[in-house]
Amino acid sequence: MKLTTLVKYIFIVFVVCIIVYAGYKIYDENNNPITEIENISQEEEKIIKDIRLAVTNYDTMNPLISNNREILDIDSLIFEPLFTLTKNYELEPCLATEWSKVDATTYIIKIDTSIKWQDGSYLTAKDVQFTVDKLKEGNSVYKSNVANIIGLEVVDASTVKLLLNEDVPFFEYNLTFPIMSNMNFFEEDFYSTSKIPIGTGRFKISDINSTGVTLVKNEAWKRAKKEQSKIENIRIYIFSSMGEVFNSFKLGNIDLINTTTQNYQDYIGTIGFNIIESKGREFDFISLNCQNEILSDKNVRQAISYAIDKENIVSEVYNNQKITAAYPLDYGNYLYSSDNSSSGYNAEQAKKILEDNGWSYNNGRWRKNINGSTKNLRLRLGVSSSNENRKKVAEIIKNQLGAIGIAIDIDYFSDEQYQNALANKNYQMLITGVYNSYSPNLNYYLGQNNISNYYNENILSIMNSGISSKNTAGLRENYKEILNTYKDEVPFIGLTRNKNITVVNQSLIGEVEPNNYSTYYNMENWYRK
Repeated sequence: MKLTTLVKYIFIVFVVCIIVYAGYKIYDENNNPITEIENISQEEEKIIKDIRLAVTNYDTMNPLISNNREILDIDSLIFEPLFTLTKNYELEPCLATEWSKVDATTYIIKIDTSIKWQDGSYLTAKDVQFTVDKLKEGNSVYKSNVANIIGLEVVDASTVKLLLNEDVPFFEYNLTFPIMSNMNFFEEDFYSTSKIPIGTGRFKISDINSTGVTLVKNEAWKRAKKEQSKIENIRIYIFSSMGEVFNSFKLGNIDLINTTTQNYQDYIGTIGFNIIESKGREFDFISLNCQNEILSDKNVRQAISYAIDKENIVSEVYNNQKITAAYPLDYGNYLYSSDNSSSGYNAEQAKKILEDNGWSYNNGRWRKNINGSTKNLRLRLGVSSSNENRKKVAEIIKNQLGAIGIAIDIDYFSDEQYQNALANKNYQMLITGVYNSYSPNLNYYLGQNNISNYYNENILSIMNSGISSKNTAGLRENYKEILNTYKDEVPFIGLTRNKNITVVNQSLIGEVEPNNYSTYYNMENWYRK
C-alpha cells in the first residue's frame, strides 16, 4: 500500500510539472518580444519590393523630349516640377517653397535649394531657367506651359522672376512641368545625348537598354510630410504593341497598366486583377448662343437641358465607353461641388418649364409671342461632319428634343465651317468639345467673350476680382456661387467625358488612386506579394 501511495504521489507531481511547463510556454509565446520580431520578420519576407510596368512606342526617358504619355507619367517618379497637383487637382508646392504674384504679369518663385539632384549636386534657380529655355526652343508637350513667359530673371540662387505677356488666371498651374538639371547636360547636346538624365524624385534611372528601363529608389529623397516608398526597384519593360503588354500582364509579369482600350477584357479575361476607372479630360458639350432671340431665354435653355437623356447617348453612341458629364470641372477638381450640376433628364419637367413661361403647345409645336411676333420653338444644331460620333449624338438630341415638341434642324459643318462657327460664334447650338486644362480657369465657358456669348455680371465680377489659388476657402465659395449660377442659367450643356482605365494585378498591394495628372498617388504604400 505504501508503495502504491508513493507511485501515486510521484504521478501527481509529474502532472503538475507538465501543467506548469505548458503554462510557461504559452506565456512566453504571447509575451516574448523576440518571438514577435521573428513573426514580423517572417511577414516582411513575404513583401516583394519591386514592381513591373510596361510601355509601348518607347522614345526617351527625357521628359522634355518624350511624346509618350505613359513615359511622362512614369517620369513623374524621377523628375519633379515647381508645383504639383493633389489627387483632386489642388496646387501644392514641390521644388518651389513659395510664390507671389507681384502684379498682373509678374511672379516671384522661391526655390528649395536644399534639394539635391540625384548626382548629389544642389538644385538652383539656374536649373529652372535652363528648363524654361529648353521648353521654349523645342517642341515639348510642355511647350504651351511656358508660352506666356516672355522673360525669366534669376534673382539669386533660390529666386526667379517670371514676366508674362498677359494676365493668365491660375498661371501657377502651368508650372507643373519637370525641372531638369543644367549641369547634367553641360557640354551635351540636349536633344541627342545618350547620357542618362537625372532628377530630384523618389526614383532614379539606373539602366536603359533595348528591353527596358530600370529605376532604383533614390535613398537621398526627403520631403516634408512625405514618406519614402516601400518599393526599391521598378522595371519598365518595352513592348512593340499593347497586345504584347496585355499578354504579359495575363501571365503575371506586369503589375499595372493604363489603357484606353475599352475591350481589354478580350485580352486578359475577367479575373486576377482590379479595375480603377477615372474621369478623363475630354469634355463634350453643347454651346448655346445666349444672344440668340430664343436662346437668350434661360427657361428655354433649362427645358433643352431637361429634355436631353445623356445616359442614352453614352449607351447608344459610345457603348458605355464614355461617361455622362455636366460641367467642365466634374473630372474630380476640388472646386467642383459633389452635388450634380446637371438638371438631369426629365422630359415632363422640360414641358412644364415652357408652359410656365408663356409657351403654348398646339399641333405638335411650341409657340410664344416675343416682342410682338409669334415665334416657333425651332432651333439649328451645328456639328462637324467629320466627327462620326458627334453626328450620331446630334441625331439623338434631335429626336429627344423632337419628342417634346422642340424642332431641331442639324447643320453638318465642314471642318472649315466648324472652325469659323467656333471663332465667330455663328450658330444657335453647337456640339463641340475641349481637352480640359488642369487649371480651374472657367473663362472659356463663362468669362469675357466666352464661347456661348453669355453675360453674367456677377460671374464676371468674381472672375475679375483677382482670384488667387492660395486662397482655397475663398475659391471654394466663389466657385460654388458660379456653379449655382450655371445651374440656373444653363449657358451650355455638358454631355460626355472620356474615362481612363487602370488595370492592377491583384499581387500589387496598396491603394491605387490614379487621375489624369498621375497614376502614382499613395505609391509609398505599394508593394508586391
